[in-house]
Amino acid sequence: MFIHLKRGEKLYVNGAVLRVDRRTSLEFLNNVTFLLENHVMQPDEATTPLKELYFVTQTMLMDPANAHMTLEVYKHLSHRARQSVTDNKVTEQIDLADQKIASGRYFDALRYLRNCFDEEKHVAIPSSNAEEAA
Repeated sequence: MFIHLKRGEKLYVNGAVLRVDRRTSLEFLNNVTFLLENHVMQPDEATTPLKELYFVTQTMLMDPANAHMTLEVYKHLSHRARQSVTDNKVTEQIDLADQKIASGRYFDALRYLRNCFDEEKHVAIPSSNAEEAA
């Protein structure tokens, strides 16, 4: 698999953060978990239940050594998000993400969760951040 990076772009590989100083291409010759910088969500961006799930999943991908501990947080947030969602499309995406999480395919789970962000804008879903602020 080839990855093309721009100057200054970051790549998260097996828990390590790499930044390139010039335009470059990398070829992964074996099985590796990685995340491109433009798919990384910052903690302050996790403002809705689905974005919180995304952030926790991203953490499992970026820190595979501790993914088993983070999995419990994911399960809790997944259950809570499922309770607050009324849109069947979103619930189906959460189900698919849960299946990918269970099989250790975190990147695929991120894709399913990211697909829900636009739908979530149209559905009133309370965030735990909003609940804590109240």
